[in-house]
Amino acid sequence: QVQVVESGGGLVQTGGSLRLSCVAPGGTFSWYTMGWFRQAPGKEREFVSATKWSDGTTSYADSVKGRFTISRDNAKRTVYLQMNSLKPEDTAVYFCATGRGGVVASGYYYWGQGTQVTVSS
Repeated sequence: QVQVVESGGGLVQTGGSLRLSCVAPGGTFSWYTMGWFRQAPGKEREFVSATKWSDGTTSYADSVKGRFTISRDNAKRTVYLQMNSLKPEDTAVYFCATGRGGVVASGYYYWGQGTQVTVSS
């Protein structure tokens, strides 16, 4: 079974920072895209950011541009999401996923269990 494992969530005040980590499966999945999504209570799961293992190309949702940074460490098969200037509206469960890529969840085949991020006002 393919496992994608997130970590790093927690409680932070408005304006604070958190770094999420995601360890991806190795082997043939090295050509995949790694993405971060989030889902707040009562809302749809939404795209946050993504990066390609192959060349490091990145993409971001407009709501997080300039505040969040995605990066990767190929040797560790780990993707990071550095979240700065956090706002209460960033509160959600954050999911890491791997797959073909894109900004919709259907483009990703393997998902982690999610990690809670709570930003207090």
